[in-house]
Amino acid sequence: MNSTVFALSALWVLSLTNISTAQAHSTEQIKVETLTKQQHSWNGAVLPAYPKGQPEVRIMRFTIPSGQTLPVHKHPYINAGLLLKGELQVETQSGETIHIKAGDTLVEVVDTWHWGKSVGKEAAQIVVFYAGVKDQPVTLKQD
Repeated sequence: MNSTVFALSALWVLSLTNISTAQAHSTEQIKVETLTKQQHSWNGAVLPAYPKGQPEVRIMRFTIPSGQTLPVHKHPYINAGLLLKGELQVETQSGETIHIKAGDTLVEVVDTWHWGKSVGKEAAQIVVFYAGVKDQPVTLKQD
């Protein structure tokens, strides 16, 4: 074995020893928490099949000032959100409502006209994950 290969092998073994030693001293464990797992939107409707086409995932953050109401809109694709701050009330045109607070998740209604309103003392901030189709809108506003 030439000296370069031997030196690299020795460094590799030493690095593994250091990693093992560092892991042995760590008391923290990796934690995995499922925030939501749903086959239905928040109003109980079964989620539709994914559309045909090139899938595209979008992750968007919305900040809605306290007291502000979003325009009436609908989503043609499945999406889910995690409210980071504030409180949000979502309502469909048929009168179904949900009230969520910071830390809550929301599996949105699909192809249903609705709107949201920031109802807390601070702005509502929500991160929304959309499972859509490339070059297609994820939100449609009502005229």
